[in-house]
Amino acid sequence: MIYILLAVVFSVAVSVLLKVARKHGIDIVQAVATNYVVAALLAVLLLGATPQAAIEAKATYTPLVLLGVLLPTIFLVLARSVRSAGIVRTDVAQRLSLFLSLVAAFAFLGDTLTGTKSLGIALAFAAVLCVLWRKDRGPVERGGWLAPLAVFAGFGAIDICFKLVAQAGAPFASALLASFLIAMVLCWIAVLMRVAMRAAPITLRSLGFGVLLGMANFANILFYVRGHQALPKDPSLVFASTNVGVVVLGTLVGAFGFRERLAAVNWLGIALAIGAIGVMASA
Repeated sequence: MIYILLAVVFSVAVSVLLKVARKHGIDIVQAVATNYVVAALLAVLLLGATPQAAIEAKATYTPLVLLGVLLPTIFLVLARSVRSAGIVRTDVAQRLSLFLSLVAAFAFLGDTLTGTKSLGIALAFAAVLCVLWRKDRGPVERGGWLAPLAVFAGFGAIDICFKLVAQAGAPFASALLASFLIAMVLCWIAVLMRVAMRAAPITLRSLGFGVLLGMANFANILFYVRGHQALPKDPSLVFASTNVGVVVLGTLVGAFGFRERLAAVNWLGIALAIGAIGVMASA
């Protein structure tokens, strides 16, 4: 269970880093670009990943390119979400996004819809509505629900792309590295274009922050994979423990570490999210 605990801690650490980035004058585009350099190197060193297997399967091309675009985009959306909506709402939205891939699984990938899965989906969407609910309706506050909603949709799309890559026969580590490399190239093109336009000069502060972000991001993935390897006969336990752990720890950090205010309906949404994850783990 130590791997699951570490996966939870590093997942929330990513949100915390993005929360404090703006306060410390970090250029988030440079940080995200550096993050993918670090993540790609760690994937090679610790997972023994090579992009060859993913590249050789032609059916992976479209989902891999989509992943290369979606991964850095979702990091920018995450940064916006933790600033405008807070860690609690962002982490819940991210974890519940897996239910979008579940819907896609029976809608497009040949999975069978059961009563348990239907209940899990219903609870998940009820949880999203409750967690994103806010009293304020002004133009500034709209970002408080639009950003986590984009996180919900974006991570769902990423999970669907990984499923499509897996269906094409590419190993997870290979697909992960290939998507990191595509994201890295696109991000650095964006960084260099901004430098050429004198919009954002490269700073050591932003690059160093990106190294921390990349280490936390990859550690989250690594320990989640290690958790599945340590408990090969209990994938539902790993899934439920990790996701519930992130929701709970993210709530504690957001509410008590950053004084994020939550209404009663938001707490209800968090409870529904935990229930939805539990239902899906037993499906």
